[in-house]
Amino acid sequence: MANWAGDEFGGAELGDGRLRLRLIKLATRFAEQPTASIPGACGDWAETVAAYRFFDQARAGKRGLNWQSILQPHMDCSQGRMAQHPVVLCLQDTTELDFNGQEIEGLGPLSYEAQRGMYLHPTYAVTPEREPLGVIDAWMWAREAKAADGSRPGISESTRWIEGYERVAETAAGMPQTRLVYVADREADIVGLMQRAQALGTPADWLIRAKHNRCLPQGGKLWAATLAESPLGEIEFTLASRHGQPKRIVRQQLRSHAVDLPAPDTDGRHVSVTCLIATEIGAPAGCKPVEWRLLTNRKVAGLEAAVELIDWYRCRWEIETLFHVLKNGCRVEALQLGSQSKLELALAVYLVVSWRLARLIRLGRIHPQWSADLFFSETEWAGAFILNKKKPPKKVPSIREVIRLIAQLGGFLARKGDGEPGVKSLWLGIQRLRDFVSGVEHMREIRHVM
Repeated sequence: MANWAGDEFGGAELGDGRLRLRLIKLATRFAEQPTASIPGACGDWAETVAAYRFFDQARAGKRGLNWQSILQPHMDCSQGRMAQHPVVLCLQDTTELDFNGQEIEGLGPLSYEAQRGMYLHPTYAVTPEREPLGVIDAWMWAREAKAADGSRPGISESTRWIEGYERVAETAAGMPQTRLVYVADREADIVGLMQRAQALGTPADWLIRAKHNRCLPQGGKLWAATLAESPLGEIEFTLASRHGQPKRIVRQQLRSHAVDLPAPDTDGRHVSVTCLIATEIGAPAGCKPVEWRLLTNRKVAGLEAAVELIDWYRCRWEIETLFHVLKNGCRVEALQLGSQSKLELALAVYLVVSWRLARLIRLGRIHPQWSADLFFSETEWAGAFILNKKKPPKKVPSIREVIRLIAQLGGFLARKGDGEPGVKSLWLGIQRLRDFVSGVEHMREIRHVM
């Protein structure tokens, strides 16, 4: 699995070729042992010291290396993958990274002033089929403490949503054959974002979950006006299990309403939007009905267009998967690097590692018949069979078969009704597999020397 790191980080301009090689090695090690600490992933003292020296390059007294330099080659690769698809969804969201109790310079308050940590806000590109293409943008910051009057110094955090759209719009200009769609949750329900998109000519579509039930120019409220429209039809899908609730079938009725919303401070100009509301019908007893209120720049001509938008919004969960791998698989909140700038370098690496793990599990579902040797060496895919007490086939197996075997090493039972494995069983299984492969490779070296 080493080649992928060279592909994603090989173009890094760090001022020294040795640093680039170290970055590639670090990414490889972190991907092989995602839940391990930095010393645990590196394996020996020499590699561990080299890893900490690499992150020490963030210091102003060293090279002043920043996380953008680390992530840029991956972002370039991600855009290359995006250009191969007719539609790409650009998902944005923010997650808290809690380092409370650690002595790390530069951190700030989180949701509670007493908490210490920082924030991460990436833009994550996926296809409508949910294939993760990579991270194409990010913000990392620590909040300043509140002033005596309760206000918080610094740039308004809502700015990141507007700037996020601007970056997606810039990307869209460079790939005219691909339609980009900016997708975000309630926090992005900002008229200023919609206004900015309209001023730019809307080079990228946008789809945002509504937070505010706005007043309409002609009177009344937006959500009531939308629900008063005749239903466009219904959609049915399987809602995955989450928060202790089993998976279930959801049936929703769809309605849409086009309206011009007044934009503040624009001399009476308006922003044209469509509100789409999906309301669950026939929800089981004890289950909260699933209802989504969405805003978009796109016109909804009928049921087909509405269903497409709902399907796109449902893909937003993929960025939650990215955060899940980053925080629970890679355990980035356990990093002890002494300063925010060093943490940011590590987070840039772990973001790509998390994308890699999420991509593998999704490709096993979207393209199950792809050959396993596109992603695994012969020793790795054969090892997956051997550790499951199966004889490796003479022909290269499919990626789905190998991923399921790796997931079984991480606790996936692979029973008839179990469906496809999740990302947690994959990251646990990869660690067992890499321990086995390392042993095999070491034995080969010994025999060669002997």
